[in-house]
Amino acid sequence: TTIARLVALGLLISACSADGIFPPDQDRLSVGTWGGVNAGVLVSDSVAHVHVGCTNGNFVGPVALDGEGRFTATGSYILRAYPIAIGPSLPAQFSGIVQANKLHLTVTVNDTVEDKVVVLGPVTVTFAQDPRMGPCPICSNMPKD
Repeated sequence: TTIARLVALGLLISACSADGIFPPDQDRLSVGTWGGVNAGVLVSDSVAHVHVGCTNGNFVGPVALDGEGRFTATGSYILRAYPIAIGPSLPAQFSGIVQANKLHLTVTVNDTVEDKVVVLGPVTVTFAQDPRMGPCPICSNMPKD
């Protein structure tokens, strides 16, 4: 029984960190909620929905991670999303790196309306934690496929 308890304790410690549970996937961006201060990423099997402050956007998944946990993806982004969304949706590139249970993410938006590039981040979000958005809400549901 002592050995069984030590094995169970070891499994518990390896599955958790001081900041939460590690994402289950090592080769792709894990499905679930990633939360941080004024940032959140809601990942489903087919799309990721990103909030940075009062802005939001999407990119198609699943997203493969390279051997160092990095990814880039193209998608769309709305820079003026709160209190009402004022479009259009703009082309964007999402780049990030997953390290343990943290995702460090930068969004680069091609603002074709004002003819400039807008860089949001980098922001850090933690797997299995709720976003803390301050005055700007985050979508409460996972993105639709």
